Amino acid sequence: MRAAYIRETGLPTVIQVGDLPTPTPGPGQLLVRVRAVAVNPIDTYLRAGAVAMPLSFPYVIGADFAGEVAAVGPGTTQFKVGDRVWGSNQGLLGRQGCFAEYAAIDAAWCYPTPASQSDALAAAGALTGITAHLGLFRGARLQPGETVFVNGGTGGVGSAVVQLAKAAGARVLTTVGSPAKVEAARALGADVVFNYRDPGLDDAIRAAAAESSGINVWFETLREPTLERTISMMAMRGRILLMAGRQARPDFPLGAFYTRDLSLVGFAMFNARPEEQRACADDLNRWSTEGKWTPRIAVTLPLEDAAKAHQLQQENTLDKAGTLAGKIVLTIA
Repeated sequence: MRAAYIRETGLPTVIQVGDLPTPTPGPGQLLVRVRAVAVNPIDTYLRAGAVAMPLSFPYVIGADFAGEVAAVGPGTTQFKVGDRVWGSNQGLLGRQGCFAEYAAIDAAWCYPTPASQSDALAAAGALTGITAHLGLFRGARLQPGETVFVNGGTGGVGSAVVQLAKAAGARVLTTVGSPAKVEAARALGADVVFNYRDPGLDDAIRAAAAESSGINVWFETLREPTLERTISMMAMRGRILLMAGRQARPDFPLGAFYTRDLSLVGFAMFNARPEEQRACADDLNRWSTEGKWTPRIAVTLPLEDAAKAHQLQQENTLDKAGTLAGKIVLTIA
């Protein structure tokens, strides 16, 4: 089978695309004929060796996938051959990735793909959708009518937060980096959209959040959060979510934090148990069918361009190039 893999960690150029043996599904597994995959920042960290996780070389890269069941391992009853499935959490914690024509995946990490959703969209929304759901509902316990703020409302996680928060009845504020992205964020459902390049940004956010006496849920997507700024904008008993910034060491204004009864929640999507992620997937599938959840795709490439895809993701994650408004998806014929 064709696969994108590495034999050592390093720059995007270490990624090879070539033939590897087709895996055999073990007990509780599915052999998935992969049709589409998506790139995430965590994929680039693992490939670079910046995040320490067990890697078995040749290591097939990638976490997010969509395709159909080609074979069923012993004892697997949740799916049958021909079922369309999507999922994430591959290539992590010792598991092989899914940037390949076929992948042997535990059925616990697979979810049925809605009939109305393409494989490309299912893959594009896998990690980002589950991340947004975990943060909003497990972490922040979002309630209808609350005000949510998220940076980067047209990015991978940001666009998912906008849509899922709106689906749950929240009021959503977000930032973007250009006039075109302002319109895109509004189309996703954001109630108020700010250009983060505007000099009066913080005053504008405070004014927009005034009707709820501040922000109830701040979903931080930036790698270098400014907690002093964030805390000053929060409503009483607000919740701040952190899911990025491994090397960040921000200042923390303790007095302003505890006197407002605030909560600070950190989480990493890949720590969530299979049953927790499946609950997220159930809502994502329902909202997709209802037209309330449509993942954003910025770039579509073939599997052979896996190294190019990693380079583009790295430029936008680490170098803040700002050239992506959605996910990088690779298709596998």
